[in-house]
Amino acid sequence: MDLAGLIPSFGNLALTIIAFLLALIPIVFVHEFGHYIVGRWSGIKADVFSIGAGPVLMSRTDKRGTRWQIAALPIGGYVRFHGDANAASGSADEAALGEMDAAERRATLHGAPLWARSATVAAGPVINFIFSAVIFTVMAFWTGVASDPLTVAKLKPVAGLEGTLQPGDEILAIAGRETPTLEGFGAFVEDLPAQSPLEWTVRRDGVETRIEALHPYPPIVDGVNPQSAASDAGLKVGDLIETIDGQPVATFEDLREIVSTGDGAEIALGINRGGERIELTLAPRRVDLPLADGSYETRWLIGVSGGLVFEPATDRPGVGEAISAGAGQVAYIIRASLSGIWHMITGAISSCNLRGVITIADTSGEAASQGVGNFIWFVAVLSTAIGLLNLFPIPVLDGGHLMFHAWEALTGRAPSDRVLSLLTMLGLALVLGIMMLGLFNDLTC
Repeated sequence: MDLAGLIPSFGNLALTIIAFLLALIPIVFVHEFGHYIVGRWSGIKADVFSIGAGPVLMSRTDKRGTRWQIAALPIGGYVRFHGDANAASGSADEAALGEMDAAERRATLHGAPLWARSATVAAGPVINFIFSAVIFTVMAFWTGVASDPLTVAKLKPVAGLEGTLQPGDEILAIAGRETPTLEGFGAFVEDLPAQSPLEWTVRRDGVETRIEALHPYPPIVDGVNPQSAASDAGLKVGDLIETIDGQPVATFEDLREIVSTGDGAEIALGINRGGERIELTLAPRRVDLPLADGSYETRWLIGVSGGLVFEPATDRPGVGEAISAGAGQVAYIIRASLSGIWHMITGAISSCNLRGVITIADTSGEAASQGVGNFIWFVAVLSTAIGLLNLFPIPVLDGGHLMFHAWEALTGRAPSDRVLSLLTMLGLALVLGIMMLGLFNDLTC
């Protein structure tokens, strides 16, 4: 056995596991902390706050009597409130509750008023959304918004730019057409000649200069999607795709058109990677993509994103603008997720879009390998998804508890223990079934 040859595999596996834990643990912590802190504010005492399950590795008890612990199996977490029969907080310890006086019973989840119980349950998913929105807001501050006029801050590491554009150049015109702001640049580029190089007019050190440079949206690899044909084939950020099946391509739109109309046929890419010529072969994959109106479109994709040949100079956005962008991103993920679930249920898109823990872990590793920014963005997306999942009205999930609370608010009484037990078992079977389907898709799709 070639042990040296296995080292990269072990390294990739280690990165995947570590990245998965680094993504999951903060999400679990903020989710459970939401339950804990709102419960505390509502007068409900927590006996245990656990990150992980199984044997306890370390713990300490605070002055309020809550035991904070880290367990050996990093598969989730829980808050066990006073009077709970188990970590799921789905049933009460009736024997213990029977021995409590009114004040102590009020400090339990099951003895608290309905408003306090509902707020405590809902707080977990809500704080997941808040956590995501904060990350997206900070990233909006970090990346900024493009300055006006459009100005080169940094050139992409793409072959063919040497001696053309320079940092600080203000882009005045391309191919004789006056350039708009970045917001309108996409439509502007569509009308440019599909060729490279083009004539650019720039203001450099206060002087207008004409230069020849690549098309502003050439077929460069600006990002590689995890779990994609491009990722599996070894495409890297900064690669310039010069030919497809031996035919030259000048723009990213050329690349998109050839891939989308190829019906999944294998293609050979001629790549310029830092001046080195590389040949890669891959087969596009069918992907269901969400559209702005909530519907889905099936396309053939290789899994790369394009971008400008330069990074535009940015200005720091206002606080309100950044917060709005962060909240808007969370809302978009929720809408797209619900639309995707509905389209899978109706059969409009493939059930292969539902993935499980293997894909999540693998995506964590690939996002981490692409940089801290990509990984943090992935954590925010995953936090939103977990918050949404927990709001589904399925017993054993937070949404199931809220469904029971809604019934209690409407009828004036909680569901019977027999009904709760039956629905909880059905809910558990449904959740396990979804998990198994996701795992099956991980292995077969």
